[in-house]
Amino acid sequence: MTIRMTTLATAAALGIGLAGTAQADDHEILIGIQVPTTGSEATYGQDMFNAAELAAEEINAEGGVLGRELRLINGDSACDPQQSVNAASNLVSRDVLGIVGGYCSGATMPTLKTYGDEGLPFVITASNSTQLIPANPGNAFMINSTGADQSKKAADFFEAQGVERLVIIDQGDSYSQDLADLTAERWESMGNEVVRRETVNKGEQDFSAVVSNVRSSDADAVFWTAYYADGGLLIRQLRQGGYRGTIAVGDGSNSPQLFEIAGGAAEGVFAFSNPTADFLPAAADFIEDYQAEYGQDPGPYAPLNYDGMKLLAWAMEKAGTTDSAAVVDALATADGESWLTGPIRFTDENTLARSNFIILEGEDGAWSYYDNQ
Repeated sequence: MTIRMTTLATAAALGIGLAGTAQADDHEILIGIQVPTTGSEATYGQDMFNAAELAAEEINAEGGVLGRELRLINGDSACDPQQSVNAASNLVSRDVLGIVGGYCSGATMPTLKTYGDEGLPFVITASNSTQLIPANPGNAFMINSTGADQSKKAADFFEAQGVERLVIIDQGDSYSQDLADLTAERWESMGNEVVRRETVNKGEQDFSAVVSNVRSSDADAVFWTAYYADGGLLIRQLRQGGYRGTIAVGDGSNSPQLFEIAGGAAEGVFAFSNPTADFLPAAADFIEDYQAEYGQDPGPYAPLNYDGMKLLAWAMEKAGTTDSAAVVDALATADGESWLTGPIRFTDENTLARSNFIILEGEDGAWSYYDNQ
């Protein structure tokens, strides 16, 4: 049994349970997919659900997990903390046996307690704020590298570019402020200067004051640490306002949609990105299957969510049971298991034990791999 995103979207809009009213039977394993399928980041979330669904279909075609079929239930976080808690509580009430997903760190944070109280295994596939680490009760595992890894990638890049004066702009949320703080700390520890910090509101349309402040700061580079929906608009207004320095964005803005919003202003913009399908040798078949199934290219976090679904299924098989404690223990033993995004093993803090960040460059209206990294 599979669930189509069109059905999910309709059900979400109507407030209907997304997998029907019945609980799982003895032949099914219910898995919650917590991603934003409404709100400003819905494109990412729907794409992540699709990828998990594709992985589940492949697993079911090979006999399922422990002889049982996977069935997915969407938990729409909307990248909103309160809605994410409501979604998490709903998933728990549906007797799911594990969770895959987590996109906006600020919305993932409060669900850690909800899932932790139940001891449910939670594979976090996109959220990567270091603030998640101390809040983790021990049942959650992050397969996207943390903001600490990204800040190092960013600082090393800016230094290689000859940048001396840096402006950092965030939106005050768990993800973007964490990345901004970590980058500022690292940049200044290298003997460089953060000449200005700016925090803007989500959904802001007029960045004229920010543009003026950036220009008056005489900055060599601007680093936007938040999401693409607002980042694209900021980039466009920076260029329209005459700023000609380097512009870079964090992994929350690595969407191809950044080019639709920013237009030509996104040419030459750099992104510090998680591994995306176009630049993963192992993802060729995945891209083809995804296009055939959904009629579009997989988005930036599709490979990680696909791997998250595969990893959870692997852990259940290794544990030989769906018992939560046993599955959590099995996840902790991952030692190089690999599907699309590279080998997975964890630190003692349940974070990915390597950096997976790459640098992309805006070129001809799309992201290309930046060679000098």
